Amino acid sequence: MTTESTTPGVIPYVEFHTGTRRLLTIDLTTGNSRVLDKYRPVASIDGRQYIVVWGPVTWEIPADRNVHVSVHLEGEYLAQAASVILPPGEPRVALRYATDYVSGIGSLA
Repeated sequence: MTTESTTPGVIPYVEFHTGTRRLLTIDLTTGNSRVLDKYRPVASIDGRQYIVVWGPVTWEIPADRNVHVSVHLEGEYLAQAASVILPPGEPRVALRYATDYVSGIGSLA
């Protein structure tokens, strides 16, 4: 077990990886109360999906290689997907996922 994975509130990296690790926090936000009530965000770290809650969520991820991160909303009609490849580096990474219900666009920056 790593120090990062034993931190309370951190979702551990569960795929095989023996290298160094870091923390990724995604602040999942929406300005529309209909979205909050109806849909849950789904975050994907290297292809493994997690249905999470709105607000900040933290994962342990590899620090020594690229990591694919994507977020979308669960539901049949509303995708609002956003995706990014994080390069190796910083010990902590912070991103913000925002969704606009009207335009149907999600962003991850």
